[in-house]
Amino acid sequence: MGRPRYIWGTAAVVTAGIVGGLLLTTGSDQSGNDADGDGKPGPVTSQALTAELPTTEHGTKATLKQERTEPFSMLGITWSDPSARVEGTIEARTRAVGSGQWSDWLRLDGGGGQGEAAARRGGTEPAWVGPSDGVEVRVTAGGRTSDRLPAGLRLDMVDPGKGATGAASGTGAMEPAAFQVDAPDDPSESPDPTEGQPADSPPAETPAGDDPTTDPAESETPAESTPPSQAPSSSAPASQPPSTTPSPSATAPAGPPSTAPRPTIVSRAGWGADESISPEAPDYLPGGKIKAVVVHHTAESNNYTCADAPAVVRGIYAYHVKQLGWKDLGYNFLVDKCGTVYEGRKGGVDRPVMGAHAYGFNSETTGISVLGTYTDVAPSDAALTSVARIAAWKLGQYGVDPAGTATLTAGDSGRSYAGKTWAKGAKLSLPAIHGHRDGFNTQCPGNAYYAKLPTVRAWAAGPVTGLTIKSVTGAGLSGTTYYTKAAITVNWAATTPSALIGKYELLVDGQPVATAAGTATSAKATLTLGSHQVQVRATHQSGRTATSTAATVVAETTAPTFPTKPALALRAGTVSTTAVPVTLSWKAADNAALKEVRLTAPAAATYGPTATGAGLTAKPGAATTWSLTAYDLAGNTGTATVSGTPVIVQETAATKTGTWTSKSSTSYLGGASYTSSTKNASLTWTFTGRSVAWLVSRAATSGQADIYVDGTKAATVDLKSATTKYRDAIWTKTWPTSAKHTIKVVVVGTAGRPAVTTDGIVYLK
Repeated sequence: MGRPRYIWGTAAVVTAGIVGGLLLTTGSDQSGNDADGDGKPGPVTSQALTAELPTTEHGTKATLKQERTEPFSMLGITWSDPSARVEGTIEARTRAVGSGQWSDWLRLDGGGGQGEAAARRGGTEPAWVGPSDGVEVRVTAGGRTSDRLPAGLRLDMVDPGKGATGAASGTGAMEPAAFQVDAPDDPSESPDPTEGQPADSPPAETPAGDDPTTDPAESETPAESTPPSQAPSSSAPASQPPSTTPSPSATAPAGPPSTAPRPTIVSRAGWGADESISPEAPDYLPGGKIKAVVVHHTAESNNYTCADAPAVVRGIYAYHVKQLGWKDLGYNFLVDKCGTVYEGRKGGVDRPVMGAHAYGFNSETTGISVLGTYTDVAPSDAALTSVARIAAWKLGQYGVDPAGTATLTAGDSGRSYAGKTWAKGAKLSLPAIHGHRDGFNTQCPGNAYYAKLPTVRAWAAGPVTGLTIKSVTGAGLSGTTYYTKAAITVNWAATTPSALIGKYELLVDGQPVATAAGTATSAKATLTLGSHQVQVRATHQSGRTATSTAATVVAETTAPTFPTKPALALRAGTVSTTAVPVTLSWKAADNAALKEVRLTAPAAATYGPTATGAGLTAKPGAATTWSLTAYDLAGNTGTATVSGTPVIVQETAATKTGTWTSKSSTSYLGGASYTSSTKNASLTWTFTGRSVAWLVSRAATSGQADIYVDGTKAATVDLKSATTKYRDAIWTKTWPTSAKHTIKVVVVGTAGRPAVTTDGIVYLK
């Protein structure tokens, strides 16, 4: 293989010189900006470095590796015959400027499916690789004996130049802060697109792309072609933003108003288009009407930043025009992964400009391409949203339902990626928004993107999808019913992007009570007493409406009650000088839906709607008020209280019979207790209260005692315990009201373990 020959080509006047043995050309654009860009808005010059790819192994392989090149950011592989296609593998990798790291191998599509009359070469889609100064390429034919690589293989590397950009037009939330809306251009300055061509002579469709091709030796300037003169009678409404490129003459098809709003679009000036490299007038669709939208990806790396996107667009523009010989950028619109929309082919974004994006169907469609490759990963929601908005706007100009189908006439015979074939002149029924692969044998727009097309159609056409009420703030939910006093905030969600939604309405019993913007996710309402059906209605930008499933919301102001008032009782457990075990009981109810009961004093706790009691502790010797508040799901409340004082009465206060011995230990209340093993020995306490507990010490050798209440035997209690316990409230008794009572404890004298040890009693007054 001989040494590769490099040639830099520019978008303007050039001068040539020898640099390091390479043929290098430099230049500046005619606007006065230098080739590197001066950082100001305006045309930005691009340059291209080319290298021949000689074939080997009987024309089936071609390789190239160059360790050092002039900087570039985009590359593609081209060949002499514009109608040829590489049935094989095309791969490239590059070395990053600065880090010197080589990228992974990037696979390029074999090309074909685009082009026009002036096309001098065929080629792959250009691939954005970022600032690079080294490159390696390998191309291999398909593998069949008859396969050969096309003649004139060449590596094309594009430097899109540098420069600040501005000038967005249209309306919407995506407009970059530095952009300005272009003022209308003077139509008198625009070339006449019908000059030199009969009004009824539409451009022909041929295998080179969609128009006849020319030999590259014939001219360095794309052949001029002109559109038909038909124009719809309607014109763009005054509210429409101005066209972003010089307006066509009065004989060009006008831009009719659309049923959908126009998104923000970065003009060609905004992304730095150098108009000097594509001086020809635009072509317009022969029938003056767009019937369908064809979606594409640019089949390049997704690793660009959104700040890189204008340079990526400039690189594609330069590649299409300077390297392939097209008259202009092939796509009508381009979208980056952040959702910014860029004007592609000139002629007026609101007019039916004919692009070079869908072989055989350019004359009836408009093309939208998302920057990047989407074989395995789908475009971002922001990008898909912008595709849906552009498609809805363009189809809305011509009364085409984005969710419908279009009948297209094939400009030439062809084959889809799925294998469907047709003859020239055949009528094909395709979705109004379809993928490039539906009309040509290409993977474009990638499997992952293609799978998202039903979503794009639904977003573009409406109605709003996935509309649902997520919650109702200011109301409690029980089952499927909400309860409120009156004021609520309804929160909703939808899967259709907000940029495609005109407005939301909050409906109560079928009547709108509040209106919110398409970006809103909630609205407020005040309900009258009673049960209501609450819904959300969304109006898509198309005017189609969708209504959520109704939520039942009951407005009521009746407070919860306590049919059983709160009560306190002593319970079993360990007693100390700071805590006595008690049980707080209650029963709460509500006419609609009880939510919970909260203890607010002397401690804080929350209990469920079915709870009727809780085990707590109270401080002995202190009068304590226990406060409860019942809440219903509407937010109404009811309160109730109960008070009580636990009193500890030690063993020394009891009336004794029989033999009792005092024992000392810090484990006993007051440091001492009574113990007896004498059968029928007794202790008697008298108190006034509504609940009482007997306090004992327990062990494995502890015996039994009979308990008498007001002279009547109430229980026999066994104190035996596998573990030693002190101050244990082993037995309790509670009465409905407070009264005077007597408790008598009698030692049973159990064989083998007669001992009974007591710390006294505790009662509740």
